[in-house]
Amino acid sequence: MSAATTADAAGVPEAPRRADPLPRSAAGLGGPWVMTTIVSIATFMEILDTSIANVALDTISGNLGVAVDQGTWTVTSYLVANAIIIPISGFLSAVLGRKRYFLISIVLFTVSSFACAFAPSLGALVLARVFQGIGGGGLAPVEQSMIADSFPPAKRGQAFAAFGMVVIVAPIIGPTIGGAITDSISWHWIFLINIPVGILAFFATLVAVREPELLQRERAELFARGIRIDWVGFLLLAVGLGSLLIMLDRGQTENWFSSDLIVTTAIMAFLGLGGMVVWELNHDDPIVPLRMLAYRNFAICALLMLLLGLLVFGTIQLVPQMLQGVFGYDAYDAGLALTYGGWSAAIMMPLSGFVTGRVDTRVLLVPAFGLAGLSFYLLSVFSTQSTFADAAMARFVLSCGLPFLFIPISTVAYLGIPPGYASRASAMLNFFRNLGGAFGISLCQTLLAQREQFHQSRLVEGLSGLNPTFSGALHSLTAQVGSQTEAMALLYQQVQTQAAMLSYNETFRLLAWMIVAVIPLVLVLKVRSDGAGG
Repeated sequence: MSAATTADAAGVPEAPRRADPLPRSAAGLGGPWVMTTIVSIATFMEILDTSIANVALDTISGNLGVAVDQGTWTVTSYLVANAIIIPISGFLSAVLGRKRYFLISIVLFTVSSFACAFAPSLGALVLARVFQGIGGGGLAPVEQSMIADSFPPAKRGQAFAAFGMVVIVAPIIGPTIGGAITDSISWHWIFLINIPVGILAFFATLVAVREPELLQRERAELFARGIRIDWVGFLLLAVGLGSLLIMLDRGQTENWFSSDLIVTTAIMAFLGLGGMVVWELNHDDPIVPLRMLAYRNFAICALLMLLLGLLVFGTIQLVPQMLQGVFGYDAYDAGLALTYGGWSAAIMMPLSGFVTGRVDTRVLLVPAFGLAGLSFYLLSVFSTQSTFADAAMARFVLSCGLPFLFIPISTVAYLGIPPGYASRASAMLNFFRNLGGAFGISLCQTLLAQREQFHQSRLVEGLSGLNPTFSGALHSLTAQVGSQTEAMALLYQQVQTQAAMLSYNETFRLLAWMIVAVIPLVLVLKVRSDGAGG
């Protein structure tokens, strides 16, 4: 920065304070609202890709000749790459220029989408998704920092509502778009549609967004002082986080710590993440500014954003998977259940933007988390007789609460953060959101596999001639199909379906209890003197 920095009580170097963030505005042609609309095109495209592939996992896995649990790497690899690049996005935007870095990210994302569409194998697809995640990782943090710097505090709630529309609506329509494309054309087109959108976003940003002169001067001063890159922190983060997610994703398949792969990744995760914490806390200019967690509001909001990522990405992954695997829906209908129930978020988002900053943030967050908990409770009592309407209703309840989680959390997190740290704060919030999504998918898949094995083994015990209920069912079914072997196969298929249903019930119940557990943290958030959080 251009002024000398001093250490504040929290141990975070204090950024140069400005009375009004507007001089840093990225708003060019048409003002800040036009800028927000333009840059949201690219962010919408990026966030859409976190969910659009989920309903196509069965098709992609079958087409590439791999198991479905291996196919989930097309989702987790993207989220991991996102989570790793997000902390360095603030540094890259400072070195390259915020607008230039945004444009480079759009190009990398778009080119990688083309590579995803024509990937000949799972390995090639995962590699392309990694580069796609690297390109997409810089889009949301840069947009958030532009918004934070272009709008005064009183209007940030409305601005973040516009950004929230992108973050919430894109995952809502992603499964339906992905399902429709997969069923009617080909899974390759779920990536090819990014290309025209990426081209539009690139040229619109080029024309309508400007690089503020103040940021240009700060960039020149940064080069004059000499650029320092925290490569050690970045490598420790990449190794630790990547290893941890590999361990979680492959643990169940590899029989956990009886596998050399899992033991090795566990050690690498411990050393990488543990070393990163120690290194970053003692580094003058860390790539992951962990000392910002000393601000109480920001630390609580980072944890809440972690959970929010788990809720959003977890439902996008688990619900279509359940509808296809247990209920036999095709990709389109599975996505449609999410979309029908999810449009309430788009309706509630403007209302959330209006009331955020006007009422006590805690009054918004507590009932919103309550709705989220109720949604997962409804999912936890599903049975094989549940209907499309039941799935849409559970999603509807969750979607009613999401806008009153995302916008207040995004707004109140900046309370107490020095204005010059908007880029770092937004990067950290996006980091925790994507981290929650990646962890959530891996943990939920592991739990599903474990509990399905448990329930299947218990249910199979009842498939015995000594069980009169089983004997009667077998006799009746044999009379219907004409073959005892075929009847046994049908009964075993029902056992597998019931075991899967019970495992989903338990996973959703765990998510509901996780939501209940964080509600007390909301009550200790600091708010403005008028009670609002913005």
